[in-house]
Amino acid sequence: MMDETEFWAIIDTTREAAEGDPEDHAELLVERLLQLDPDSVLDFARHFEARYNRAYTWDLWGAAAVLLGGASDDAFDYFRCWLIGQGREVFEGAVHDPDSLAELLDDFDEEIDGDGEELGYAADEAYEQLTGAVAPDLGIPPQAPEPEGTPFDFDDDAALEERFPRLWDRFGV
Repeated sequence: MMDETEFWAIIDTTREAAEGDPEDHAELLVERLLQLDPDSVLDFARHFEARYNRAYTWDLWGAAAVLLGGASDDAFDYFRCWLIGQGREVFEGAVHDPDSLAELLDDFDEEIDGDGEELGYAADEAYEQLTGAVAPDLGIPPQAPEPEGTPFDFDDDAALEERFPRLWDRFGV
């Protein structure tokens, strides 16, 4: 059974090897997961999905909107995958205080950062390559229908600046 420490170690080593490129990170993650047995790949997928669901908050969506210059449903989904890919310290810091991303991120280039779509498919891809079958249901509760927290208008720059002053100051429009 894969524990949380092993999950984050896999994320970290593949991210470091990818040198900041999200597509390379996803490819390296699949390669690393292919070294595991199918049950361990499913354990990894459960860890990933649990964190993905945990990051489904209005405040993180707002932080994504500041960093990306707006964030559709899909963009926020991919942002959450990317956030997990940044490792435990950045992920946990952002979930606890999304405005702390201003200090946690060395840099942010909306052309290449923030889109971890492929990271979200890595475990499924590895499982299919290992077994020839689609990954089974992970047995974890589905994502809530609405993000946690208080909704607000992402198109209101003043509201974003007020809610995320450090992030806005560093990365806002």
